[in-house]
Order: sequence, then structure tokens, then C-alpha cells
Amino acid sequence: MTEKELHIISFDVPLPANYGGVIDVFYKIKALHGLGYRIHLHAYDYGRGEQPELEKYCSSVHYYKRNPSRQNLFKRKPFIVVSRNSQELHDRLMEDDHPILFEGLHSTYYLDHPDFKDRRKIVRTHNIEHEYYERLGEAEKGLFKRYYYHNEASKLKRYESILKRADAIAAISEPDRDHFQSKYDNAYWVSAFHPFDKVHSEEGLGSYSLYHGNLAVPENDMAALFLVREVFNEGKERLIIAGNDPSLELQEEVAKSGAVELRADISTREIDDLIAHAQVNVLPTFQATGIKLKLLNALFQGRHALVNSPMVEGTGLEPHCVVADSAFEMKAKLQLLMQQEFVPNGRKSLAGSAFSNQRNVEFLDRIIRGDL
Repeated sequence: MTEKELHIISFDVPLPANYGGVIDVFYKIKALHGLGYRIHLHAYDYGRGEQPELEKYCSSVHYYKRNPSRQNLFKRKPFIVVSRNSQELHDRLMEDDHPILFEGLHSTYYLDHPDFKDRRKIVRTHNIEHEYYERLGEAEKGLFKRYYYHNEASKLKRYESILKRADAIAAISEPDRDHFQSKYDNAYWVSAFHPFDKVHSEEGLGSYSLYHGNLAVPENDMAALFLVREVFNEGKERLIIAGNDPSLELQEEVAKSGAVELRADISTREIDDLIAHAQVNVLPTFQATGIKLKLLNALFQGRHALVNSPMVEGTGLEPHCVVADSAFEMKAKLQLLMQQEFVPNGRKSLAGSAFSNQRNVEFLDRIIRGDL
């Protein structure tokens, strides 16, 4: 085995790095490249297309088509796994004996394949997937999608035991690490990789609050609707909601509001600019799973962060946020924060903490090499 060569199997093409999962994958690739790794990236493409920029950080990049056939819905393995199955990928992995990093449970189709029983295999978990899918089902309004999420959650709960075939699990949060460690005894905490090497938060005052996220995800749609209907419903404070594919229901609610503005399908650069200049980044969630990359984004380049408990539970980020768990409490704290000039102070310590890319990639390097 060549020490600094690595296969990475990604559930999606990791560019553009514009949502949580691929942000972690892309900046992990950059960090590993910086340590001298020759990376062989295998990415499942279902709409993002080939991204030449990946070749700056990878020795080879291979793309595979995901198979979205509805027949895969009726197989025993979860749809997110069985739809990422490629003989071409199998054959390429067989060409050498380099370690394999599987990104997400999604990419683990070959984790227990006998052809790879002697390979060093690491799984990067982004969530406890069956819990995540169960909660997506609870947030989903459409009958078919709700059934799909709950059915997928049941399959994922059974399938998760495949992780005992991994040499190591690199969990994205401490609670996730504890869950996997208690069941498989091979888990470590490697926090999310992100674009920041230092805190860029600006001092002073902004004039609006911001909620941002992929609005096509039911959880984010639910959070945005909660803010419009229950927190910014009196028109006293200004809110901007930014993200992709807002639901018709959200668009209609915003249209009825005099204080909320929707900015749909804007660029990552525009969202970053909104985060930096907002007075308050308001980020409730109804899913206490993994770690939310949008929260790290807000803390590294935004001012005040107003969140609810599920957003920060078990992340270690609680001291850097203001927490409110009801609409009433959120309104009260929002009014105070809108008048309070922001000073970064202790937040600058984030750059040298468990959320440091350099610290995390050095630890991941030890996991890959089995040097623990």
C-alpha cells in the first residue's frame, strides 16, 4: 500500500460546494491534498456534471451515473445505496490496494464486498441516516415522499450494521461518534470540513436577519415557514430567506408578509455576502442530526447567531450562539440582538478548535493510516 494514495467514493459531485454534504467532501479533499495525498476521486453524478476544478486536487477523477430506477425502491438495500452501484467503480478499485474512504452511508455498496476484505476502509458518516430520513418523513407533506422517507429510514436502520465492516468510522459530530462507537467500536470524531481558516465576522450593526439553506429539503422548508408565520409575523423586524427551490407554500407565505423577503436560487457568493452583512443569522432546525454546515458558515463569517437547541445540541458550538426554543423567546432575543453591536471576541478561537481544518485533516490522516 502506498502511504499517501487514497480512493474517495463520493455520493455526489462535490462541486459546486453549495450544500452541507458536498462542502464537507470538497474541503476535505483540499485538506488531504495539502497533506500530500494523491487522491483518486470517484463521484456519482446525477445532474451536477463534470467539474474540471477537482483535477487541481485529485490525481484522477471518475464520474459514474446514479441509477434512479424505481425498481431500486423495492430492493432490500436502501435506495440511496443501491442506486450508487457501478461495476466500473469496482474494477477501478481492484487496480491497486490503496485505502478507500467512503463518503456517507450512501457510498458503501462495496464496503462488505469480498474483493475488498483486505483493504483499509474508512466510512465518513454525515448523519445517523435512519434518524435523518425518519425526520425528513415527518416534515414532508406529500404522501409518496413521506412514504419513501419512512420506508428508507427502516431500510437504513437495518443496513447500518454494514459499518462493522469498516476499519474506522469518521463521524461528523460527537453524538454521532458516541452512537457508532457504542454499536461498532470503531468510531472517531472528525468535525466538518469547511471553507474557513479564520473567523471573518465583521464588527458593528446590520439592518436585517437572515435564514439560509437548501429550501428543497423539507426540514429547511419547515424552519423557514416557522420563522415567517411565528417569529417575523408582526412585521417589526426584517428577514431575508435565501436558498434554492422554495416551496409554493413558502412563496405564498412570504408574499403575504410585509417584513420577509425571499431570494431564491442565488449564487453562493451572494449568500455569503448576505451572511456577512446580516445583523442576526437566524437558524432554527427541527433535526438534531450531524452538524449543520450553515451554522459553521454563519459563525465563521457572520455576526450574531440565533438558534434553537436542536441546531447546537452536542456540537460544542453552544458558547458562540444565542439559544431560544420558542417563537416567543426567539422574538424577545431577536429584538435585543438587533440593537447590540457585534464584537467577535471569543469566536475567534473557533479557528484553532475542533473545527480547524488543519487539526481535523491531521487526525483523519492518522485514521486512514491506522496510526491510532
